[in-house]
Amino acid sequence: MPEQSAGILLYRLTRPEPEVLLVHPGGPFWAKKDDGAWSMPKGLFEPGEEPLAAARREFAEETGHTPLGDFVALGSFRQASGKTIVAYAVAGDFDLTEFRSNSFEMEWPPRSGRLRSFPEVDRAGWFTLGQARHKLNKGQVAIIEALASHLGSDAA
Repeated sequence: MPEQSAGILLYRLTRPEPEVLLVHPGGPFWAKKDDGAWSMPKGLFEPGEEPLAAARREFAEETGHTPLGDFVALGSFRQASGKTIVAYAVAGDFDLTEFRSNSFEMEWPPRSGRLRSFPEVDRAGWFTLGQARHKLNKGQVAIIEALASHLGSDAA
């Protein structure tokens, strides 16, 4: 069975165009990548696990914040890798100065025998829907489109 992830797209309506909170993956492979590298906070869930519960857990692990509110199911989105992302949206705000992420360990540099710790997510940012379309991993752009449709926004 292909992997399944669940995530939350936090959005705010404080400007003329809606903004969404995106995160940038941590670690050395992503350090110099920007456009096309960002993601909504998300993570894997196991069969039988409630996707929204997993999405809330992953959001908290990756940002240090627990969003509250009325969650809207945006749908399931199949990625080129075969993975499916179950996406939810919720209106809210998040002060980026409070951002913090859990970490993971990996051998770095490769074949060095040394384990190093890296943040799972190294930064977070607010982006308009138009900006998000460029920042996001291509497979997640459809999630922005689903949010825009939900909000009745055709913002570029």
